[in-house]
Amino acid sequence: MSFIESLTLILALTYSASLLFFSGQKWGALTTVLVVMAAVITSLSWPLFIAVGISAAGLFLLAKTKPEIAKGELRANALREMIQHILALSMLLVAVQFSINTAMLKAGITPWLMRPDVGDAFLPIAGGIEIKAILTLGLWDQTHPAAAVMLSVVLLTGLLCKRAFCGWACPLGIAGEYLYKLRKRIIKDDLLPPAWLDWPLRMLKYLLLAALLYIIISMPAQSIPHYLNGNYHKIADLKMALFFITPGLITLACFAFILGLAAWRRQGFCRYICPYGALLGLLSFMSPFKIRRSTQHCLIESKGMNCDKCTRACPANISVHTQKNIRSDECQACMRCVSACPKKEALHFSTRNGIKLSARGLTVMLLLIMFLIPLGAYVSGFWVSNTPTDIRMYLIQHLNSIGH
Repeated sequence: MSFIESLTLILALTYSASLLFFSGQKWGALTTVLVVMAAVITSLSWPLFIAVGISAAGLFLLAKTKPEIAKGELRANALREMIQHILALSMLLVAVQFSINTAMLKAGITPWLMRPDVGDAFLPIAGGIEIKAILTLGLWDQTHPAAAVMLSVVLLTGLLCKRAFCGWACPLGIAGEYLYKLRKRIIKDDLLPPAWLDWPLRMLKYLLLAALLYIIISMPAQSIPHYLNGNYHKIADLKMALFFITPGLITLACFAFILGLAAWRRQGFCRYICPYGALLGLLSFMSPFKIRRSTQHCLIESKGMNCDKCTRACPANISVHTQKNIRSDECQACMRCVSACPKKEALHFSTRNGIKLSARGLTVMLLLIMFLIPLGAYVSGFWVSNTPTDIRMYLIQHLNSIGH
């Protein structure tokens, strides 16, 4: 595990322990710390040991200088944006590290900077095939194991806390938010599509999801070992990087369309194009946690007031103030509606039987799922790619001649 991966992972888990401690869940905080320390000691990984030292010192300084951040006593919007920006920065550093590693391989130089395996998160088809191999053949891929781990992590977040991954963690989501804000400075109108067009556009991401699932499901189980041992799979990450670095005319047109869509409509990419968002949207129907409106406390029913602040705050344009339970596949659990509500008890993120999850609680759940599972995978030997450097160096020299 590279240093950037290790530092991000330990920082996230350390912050989760801090939030648990200051929210009164001291046993949860202690358990998190003990599990992390046991994993770090077991791994004997120097990046993880250094990351523990930096995280401990950083948390101490944070508690002294910015106690409201260390305790998670921020408004939901501020807490969410902080998590989004830190994770986006981490992914940017991962991209730089991956680029340097790839450039050195291309030049025939043994890289002094290791390949970050978390980049395999951008190989959803490979991850899906690997999960299929595990379930049908008991075969655990050692070429891009992190792809299966990260896909499983993202799916688990959808099952447990709706599309919180989209609203709190996805770097593409925050990039789209900035594009939208930039567009709004130039053209202030909302430019929303009519309802009759919005629904068909939303189905595009489900068509893309169906295409990806077809590729995975249609591959015969007996063909999977051959694919996983093939040269294409060994450099699937480089093929993906090449797609973005050296795009053709059609690819550039697609990129322009996606960027234009993100700028045109808030969460446009998430709403219309992203197949990950489609998959998480489907899984979110099974999530026990949903935004729920208490009519007993809502100003509409309790005071007869005409209040729709929650709906106006929702970036997905969900009519929150007219529903008791928000089951929409577009809800990203961003909690903007909860923050906007003038009556604290009226709107909450909770289960049907009343178990409520605050923004701080959702942060803890999301960070533990996203980082504790990869840590366990790393300690278990199911994270780092076992493809030798000399093989990757040879294959990258013949990248264009390698097909499926």
